[in-house]
Amino acid sequence: MSTVASTDFSLRDAVHSEEHPWGSVRIVPLRPEEDIELIYGWVKEERARFWGMLEHSRETVLEIYQFLDSLETHHAFLALLDGKPVALFQTYEPLHDPVSEAYPARAEDFGMHLLLAPAQQPVPKFTPRLVSVLLRYMFADPAIDRVVVEPDARNEKAIRRLRTTCFELGPTIQLAEKEAQLAFLTRERFENAPAV
Repeated sequence: MSTVASTDFSLRDAVHSEEHPWGSVRIVPLRPEEDIELIYGWVKEERARFWGMLEHSRETVLEIYQFLDSLETHHAFLALLDGKPVALFQTYEPLHDPVSEAYPARAEDFGMHLLLAPAQQPVPKFTPRLVSVLLRYMFADPAIDRVVVEPDARNEKAIRRLRTTCFELGPTIQLAEKEAQLAFLTRERFENAPAV
C-alpha cells in the first residue's frame, strides 16, 4: 500500500482536465506497473464482481493491463478528483474488440468501461458528474459519434445509472465472459442532455 500512498499523480500529464465547483478532475493514462497495487485492490472487492477479476491473481491483473497498454485501440486511465484516484476508466474501439461480433459496430463508435473506486468522502451527484466529464473527453474527438457500453446484464445498478445519464438501452448480447446489456449514447443526445 505504500506504493499507492507515495504516488504523485500530479506529475502525470492529463489527457483531459476540467475544473468544477465540486472538484478538479483529471484523466491520466494508467501505468500498469506503478498502479497495480491500487487497481488490484479495487478489482478484488466484492463490489467490483461485475468487473470480472475477483478470482484473478495480482500477476494476472498486471498482465491484462500490460497487454491493454500495448494496444493502439484500447486504453486505460485513472480519473482523479482533486489529485486522488477515484475511478478506473477504459476506452476501446468496438471494431477492434470482440463486442463487434455481437452488434453492428461502426467506425464512429467508441466503447467505455468504468469502475468507481470505493468512496472515501461521498460527493453529491458524483457518478453522473464524473461520467459527463468522461463523455466530454470522448466526444472531444470529432470522429466519435456514439459511445457504446456493455455492462453485465445482471448489474442493475450500472444499468440504472446508464438510464439516468441519457444512454439508450439496446439489445442484450452474449459475450465470451458474460451476458451484456448494450447501451448507446449519441453525440446529439449527449449535447442536448440537461447538465448535471
